[in-house]
Amino acid sequence: MEQLIHYVWKHRLFPLTGLKTTDGQPVEVIDPGLHNRNAGPDFFNAKVKIGGTLWVGNVEIHERASDWFLHRHDHDPHYDNVILHVVGTVDVDVKTSRGDYPPQMRLEVPPMVREHYAELLTTDEYPPCYRIIPKLSRLMIHAWMSALQTERLEQKTEAIAQRVRDCDGSWEGAYFMTLARNYGFGINGDAFEAWARQIPLQSIAHHRDNIMQIEAIFLGQAGLLDPAAIPQRYRQEALDDGYFTQLRDEYLYLAHKFGMKPVDVGQWRFLRLRPQNFPHIRIAQLARLYHEQRTGLSRLMECETVRQAKELLATRVTPYWETHYTFGPESKKNEKRLSPLSLSLLVINTAIPMLFAYGRHKSSEKLCDRAFDFLEEMKAENNHIVRMWKEVGLPVETAGDSQALIQLKKEYCDEKECLRCRIGYEYLKGNG
Repeated sequence: MEQLIHYVWKHRLFPLTGLKTTDGQPVEVIDPGLHNRNAGPDFFNAKVKIGGTLWVGNVEIHERASDWFLHRHDHDPHYDNVILHVVGTVDVDVKTSRGDYPPQMRLEVPPMVREHYAELLTTDEYPPCYRIIPKLSRLMIHAWMSALQTERLEQKTEAIAQRVRDCDGSWEGAYFMTLARNYGFGINGDAFEAWARQIPLQSIAHHRDNIMQIEAIFLGQAGLLDPAAIPQRYRQEALDDGYFTQLRDEYLYLAHKFGMKPVDVGQWRFLRLRPQNFPHIRIAQLARLYHEQRTGLSRLMECETVRQAKELLATRVTPYWETHYTFGPESKKNEKRLSPLSLSLLVINTAIPMLFAYGRHKSSEKLCDRAFDFLEEMKAENNHIVRMWKEVGLPVETAGDSQALIQLKKEYCDEKECLRCRIGYEYLKGNG
């Protein structure tokens, strides 16, 4: 309930007249103030006229007045300049650490807002606000989707920045980790990122010209060269496989040389995966990409078009993997190139966020603008989230649109953050 009172106050969804403090003084809200999401009073720099006197200061909001003492605001000097205590229930007078008694006002949540909020939280339909969407203006939808698109890029930028910190400031390392994570294509994303952390890129750089050694390091660090990782029914066949033995022997030598330890092989997921997405194949593709020196950040920053980015990231496997999906049994020959869909997803989830994040790091508007240009140039993704929004009437044309709607679903709908959503705001006002 307190969150809803916050919302009503912030958006002024209350009568503009007839407001009074608990001691009967008339209240006029000129400016509700700036919402503070950190420690301290809930709203800064509010302007409120109480009994004909204009006050400028902070506003604190609680469901019950007694929460003031529960949160120990009476001992905290940060709350001494609260000009109005807004509550849902007045059950006690409050005082500051200086001994002052700030005025209090009971703010009732309008029944319509309360009813619509309950609908958003409890309806079985998904998304719960579907009825209002066809009635929203295109300008409002465009503005909200633009904000969501930027928010999603900002979120990915922070994830990349954390990888940079994890790599002791290396943007090259962070790029490799980001690329590897997205080679997991969702189901193995965490495993690929953990694997990439275990690849000592600087140490193995002078082995880059030897694709067999790179495959040995990459597959060995994934734990896939351990005979125990091979299913029992294929194990003997794999042990009799000359290439498996060569890779394993090479890895054992290089692991000792560089002090490398593999990740836990148990983290790789195979269930319900198409063979094309098996970790062996994706790692072999990454090994070739690394061998051909196409995993460098500078190469990506040189890409000025989506086509160039796709050409940079396009790869296939080495001859052995053309006839194998795992060690052991052979399969029909297939070059196992990345599909057009896979390349598009890599550009959306790797190239574009890296352009934006590195552009921010270098204060380069050119790189940041290029990231947005790529999103607008590419077609929208086709997944269950995007299809859901299409069905309820939201326009989805570009990758920028689909990224915005993925952000809306994951960060607002799934988290029931309707009070932070602009569509939710329209619904609560009763515009639906």
